[in-house]
Amino acid sequence: MIPTSPRLRIAVLDDYQDVVRTLDCFKRLHGHDIDVWNDSVADVDVLAKRLADADVLVLLRERTKVDEALVSRLPRLKLISQNGHVPHIDLDACTRHGVIVSSALTQRPSYPTVELTWGLILAAMRNIPFESEALRSGSWQTTIGLGLRGRTLGIYGFGRLGAMVARIGAAFGMELLVWGRRGSLDRAQAEGFPIAPSKEALFAKSDVLSLHLRLNAETAGLIGPADLTLMKPTAVLVNTSRAELIEPGALVAALREGRPGKAAIDVFEHEPLTNPDDPLLLQPNALCTPHLGYVERDNYEFAYGNAFDQILAFADGKPINVHNTDVLKQEHRK
Repeated sequence: MIPTSPRLRIAVLDDYQDVVRTLDCFKRLHGHDIDVWNDSVADVDVLAKRLADADVLVLLRERTKVDEALVSRLPRLKLISQNGHVPHIDLDACTRHGVIVSSALTQRPSYPTVELTWGLILAAMRNIPFESEALRSGSWQTTIGLGLRGRTLGIYGFGRLGAMVARIGAAFGMELLVWGRRGSLDRAQAEGFPIAPSKEALFAKSDVLSLHLRLNAETAGLIGPADLTLMKPTAVLVNTSRAELIEPGALVAALREGRPGKAAIDVFEHEPLTNPDDPLLLQPNALCTPHLGYVERDNYEFAYGNAFDQILAFADGKPINVHNTDVLKQEHRK
């Protein structure tokens, strides 16, 4: 039900860094009652208890799944607000229970992800994290890294992010190779970037191979052991897209065999990953970061700003960016 009173009880979930209250956009929620949760909870019983009084849930990306099992136990819930795609939200269940799902599908590129991609490439190629820790332990120059100029950067998926990574690689003086679907190849050729003769050639020739594919039914498990075995023992595989692009267990096995020689990974099959004994984290040739690609203050201002604007529109009786529009017909009938 769209509120007649402007005051709402709002629950903000999965604010890992406890940063939401420090954002400029948070001031937009002045006058509402707000609970901010910093942990990540999958247990439906725990979520149902802590969210029992919430009128509004604010989500960040796909950190919390909202399905029939949860939404059916939240009788006061009226709105779910976030930014981006909503594969983790059961829209039909929300409609059945009269819950509006508002989420802006923006076209703003994730510049922070591109920046992190290059941070990982440079860190892996020059052994920066290892050398920094070694220096603190009293060691001086214990490894020898590889530079970028003249080496081959492979881009698998030439969308907006892949294109930006490619342009930066060219500025470093790297040779480019691109592979992907027909649209990717056409866009790369239009910018003058070379196309790999085949997927196999991309893996075999790249010194740095960066994945920039959307995760869907066609791309899940697209990269398997046979692909990784083709990579050079000096090559680095970089994944700031989705872990599920690679067959489960394939990357760990490949790193143990030394092809590729290194991986720089920001995404994992199960997040948040808090098990220090995870097989990937135990590989000495894997540089791993906790999905930091989009985690940057300006990006948060943008994403949470959209979510908070949607709450204000809802409180004003004029919900925006609604994904389950049938729920509005229910409101109209009431």
